[in-house]
Amino acid sequence: MKEKIGIASDHGGFELKEILKEELKKHSEMVDLGTHSQESVDYPQVIGSACQSLLEGKVDRLVVLCGTGIGASIIANRYNGIRAALCHDEFTAEMSRRHNNSNVLVLGGRILGKDLAIRILEKWLNTEFEGGRHEKRILMIEEISKASK
Repeated sequence: MKEKIGIASDHGGFELKEILKEELKKHSEMVDLGTHSQESVDYPQVIGSACQSLLEGKVDRLVVLCGTGIGASIIANRYNGIRAALCHDEFTAEMSRRHNNSNVLVLGGRILGKDLAIRILEKWLNTEFEGGRHEKRILMIEEISKASK
C-alpha cells in the first residue's frame, strides 16, 4: 500500500506546492491539505491544520511550505509528535530522515527553485530512519516536548 503524504502551504509556498503535488503522486497517495490559491492566508492556520491531520493519522508524513519555510517550521514544531525539518539541500533532507526521523519536510517556496525542491523531496521520501543510537535521541526529544507542555 502506498504511503499517504499530505502537502500544505500558505500563499508564499502555493506555486511550489502545486509543482510538488505532481511529484508526490508518483511516489505516494498525495493529499492536498490547502491552501488552494495564491490568496493571502495565515500560515499558522493552514500549517497547523495540516499538522493535526498528521497527528490524527489521516496522512503518514507531511510536506509544508511557506515563503521561506521558517514560519512553517516554527508552527509545525510546536506540535508534540512532529519532527519538522526545514531543508535547503538534499543532504539535510537525507539526514533529517536518517538521524532525526523527520515526519514533516519544510520547504521555502520563495527560496528554492523547482529542480532543487524536487530533488530534496525525492531524497526525503526515499530515505529511511536508521534507528539504533538515533532512536534514543528521538525518545529524548519526545520527553522534552511532553515536559514543556
